[in-house]
Amino acid sequence: MSNNQAKEAEDPMGKATIAVEDLYHIQDTYFPTNPDDKISKLQKESDLALNLLDSVPQEQRKSPLQRATYEYLRGKILDVFPDYRKEAEDHLSKAVKLNPSLADAWLCLGNCIWKKGDLSSAKNCFTLALSKGPNKRILCQLSMLERRMAQGTENEAELVEESIQHAKEAITLDVKDGNSWYNLGNACLTSFFVTGAWDHSKLQQSSKAYQNAEKDDRMKSNPDLYFNCATVNKYLENYERALSGFEAAALKDPGLNATEEVQKIVNLLDKLENMLRILSVM
Repeated sequence: MSNNQAKEAEDPMGKATIAVEDLYHIQDTYFPTNPDDKISKLQKESDLALNLLDSVPQEQRKSPLQRATYEYLRGKILDVFPDYRKEAEDHLSKAVKLNPSLADAWLCLGNCIWKKGDLSSAKNCFTLALSKGPNKRILCQLSMLERRMAQGTENEAELVEESIQHAKEAITLDVKDGNSWYNLGNACLTSFFVTGAWDHSKLQQSSKAYQNAEKDDRMKSNPDLYFNCATVNKYLENYERALSGFEAAALKDPGLNATEEVQKIVNLLDKLENMLRILSVM
């Protein structure tokens, strides 16, 4: 435990902050066979985190900065679930009003508003968060949002290119951050699909980004990284790598349709083998 973490663990607000970090660790790494089990676990842990937050003495919530932190943490706890919660938005909105410099609160508010489908307001939140200073997490979220906003628009390819640029900006802030590389891989893969040109250079860029993401041990718990990387290998016709990637994704998150992808590749390889056998006897 670092000195900062040790200090945090000594006071109620610090304990609540650590509990919120633990809560989001569950969100990012726990993928049971039954998705309802994850919701139950998040509910249990969020209740515990809220209890810790409520144990913060009133005198430690009086100043605008203290109150902002309290509201931010409460909103973040409530927003851990996949569905939109108005109560979470209300607390996060209070946090940024009390302390407009709180970039993490702007980031959380953007994520929350995104869930209810207000993409332009979510982008405003991320842009405001970035105005407080360069931040790789905010850049990654902005990159993801831009890809979502691009869907079905006339200038889809152009907007996805903006997403790629923000993903690259995140990497310049921390070249070893696996999540930033993963986000760049996703952006390049999206570009491959939306350009209509089936540009294999985008696939190569995506593959390279995913390989760099895998160097970060923290990314080993991300099933989508393995699934997306396997998808790239499928289109590059690296079928052996694709199979192992889909199998790894299926083990990490049974909810993904990775097993179906494995079967598709197996069927394809069987057809190719049969065709070769027929050609060899002609």
